Amino acid sequence: MAAKTKKGNESTKRKRIAAAEGEGERAKPKKLKLPSNPVNKGLKKPYKLSKHQHESKPKFQKSETDKAKVEQPSKKERRLHAKELAEARKKKRKRHYTLEQELASLWEKMRLRNITKENRSKLVSEALKKMQGKIPEIASSHVSSRVLQTCVKYCSQDERDVVYKELQPHFLTLACNTYAVHLLTKMLDNASKEQLAEFTSSLHGHVATLLRHMVGSLVIEHAYKLGNATQKQALLMELYSTELQLFKDLVTTKEGSLVDIISKLRLQKASVLRHMASVLQPILEKGILDHSIIHRAMIEYFSIADKSSAADVIQQLSGPIIVRMIGSKDGSRIGMLCIKHGSAKERKKIIKGLKDHIGNIARDRFGSMVLVCILSIVDDTKLITKVVLRQLETILMELILDKDGRRPLLQLLHPNCPRYFSPDDLASLSLSIPSLCTKGDSEIGSDLGKQTSSSEVGEAGEEDRSGTDEILAEPDSSEGPEESPHTIEGGKKDPFVRRQELLITSGLAKSLIDACGEKAGELLRSNFGKDVIYEIVTGGAGGILHPTLDQKLGTLYETIASLVAQPRSEAPVEEHLLEHFHSSRTIRKLVLDCPTFASTLWEKALEGKCEMWAQGHSAKVISAYWETSDSAVQELARDELQPLIERGILKLPETDKSAKAG
Repeated sequence: MAAKTKKGNESTKRKRIAAAEGEGERAKPKKLKLPSNPVNKGLKKPYKLSKHQHESKPKFQKSETDKAKVEQPSKKERRLHAKELAEARKKKRKRHYTLEQELASLWEKMRLRNITKENRSKLVSEALKKMQGKIPEIASSHVSSRVLQTCVKYCSQDERDVVYKELQPHFLTLACNTYAVHLLTKMLDNASKEQLAEFTSSLHGHVATLLRHMVGSLVIEHAYKLGNATQKQALLMELYSTELQLFKDLVTTKEGSLVDIISKLRLQKASVLRHMASVLQPILEKGILDHSIIHRAMIEYFSIADKSSAADVIQQLSGPIIVRMIGSKDGSRIGMLCIKHGSAKERKKIIKGLKDHIGNIARDRFGSMVLVCILSIVDDTKLITKVVLRQLETILMELILDKDGRRPLLQLLHPNCPRYFSPDDLASLSLSIPSLCTKGDSEIGSDLGKQTSSSEVGEAGEEDRSGTDEILAEPDSSEGPEESPHTIEGGKKDPFVRRQELLITSGLAKSLIDACGEKAGELLRSNFGKDVIYEIVTGGAGGILHPTLDQKLGTLYETIASLVAQPRSEAPVEEHLLEHFHSSRTIRKLVLDCPTFASTLWEKALEGKCEMWAQGHSAKVISAYWETSDSAVQELARDELQPLIERGILKLPETDKSAKAG
């Protein structure tokens, strides 16, 4: 009985376990196995069809996954397609490489110096035919662009026009390419007036953007230099305001300066100032300061800038970066304005930034004026002596004989002399920034903008209005010493004391006298050196070399007199000083203006020899002893000159005869 009960319990237990297992299988339905599909690989969860899709799908219709599987190319097809693309690219590179090889071989032949024009023109025509239709692509190539540049240089005008037309739609793209930029500049050099006008017009709306590009700025600068006054103004207008950038026909060439444009178009000065700051600030940060168009824009910016904006720009330019600007007319003016309105700390930075370039700057037409400004304004004469004068002394003779190199020396000997500085140079030295000038705004007006615009028009070959528009801002000495450092327009030292420290204390004057003594004959015959030796012999403006250097000057007088006393040779290597065009006139001026030199020359060289020198260029020197206003010098030569005049051997100017008779 117990065994039956045990068996019954076991069977009951087995039934319960089987029932439980059946319920578990019903609770966990089996997962739907889908075919592997590459489309669903990226899904995180397995792709399942909804119940509605199961019910609505026809029995024998293919699912969407099956359709995608059929449409998707197989791995083999994808591999074959990739292989075809690679082969096509390889063939293209091969064709390009073959074309480059052919062009390079033609280039080696056409650029030879001993080739005839006919053979070169044939090679150029052949190369242009091979490049036809691919010129924009070739222009951007490192190798082939050089071939295209040579072809443009030597091809005919018709062939050049064909190249121009093919490149025309791609000008803006090519302007930013490192290799194509050289081709564009060469195209502009050989472009006709119509083509240059078209190119300038194509730049409209992109001038500011290209100026911020290291390569694109070269194209803008080249177009600016080649353009006429109207084209230059069109390029500049986009840097002034948004309205002028959008509408290029708002102004004419009559409105030369930014101040005039603002006045005529009634633009908001604050808006123009903000726009120009947004254009110029990135250029300053990138250091793209070599171009004259940027220098002109900065000059115009200074003409309207407020005090803080102008001071910020001066602070940014104070340093070695100024060296890259002073090679142009407007760039040198910016350098002078920075020196004039900069603080003592900023002036020191500028001078130290010029340290390794003093020789090249002194020989430059515009850079020399920056040195002139430094010598005229900066009070730290020890710093100037150490950085500037010591380097000038190493090339002193070269500077004396150089047209531009002598300017800093002449400024110390005779400041602001109109004989040595043109009106434009003197105007540059007088420029000021209106907002930083100590005069009131009502008195200053727009002098800086007017002056720069008038000189620019004069350079372009139009009517020069510089004589009427050069109303320059000058400092007001009534301001107190507590003014801002950026409003100081000059040094506090007395100009004569500053000149003494730079000339006498530094030892520069001694070096100048010694150099003149060694090369006196060469300097007197030189067109430029004669001015320096004249100023030294006369003692400089205000007699600055007297009495400290009287002894050395006396030695120089005797040296010149000994050269004049040399006998006239029948076949001289060099003309005698009294017969040379430049030296005879310089000695005549010295006789009239320096009595001490005139007495030494008479005693050492001319006494008893006047009849021999009474003809030709030398007669001007002899007659100077009769014309001089110094009675002592006149008495020395009266007894010898009177008989020559009466006999008609020595002829005097009519004005002098009438004066003596009266």
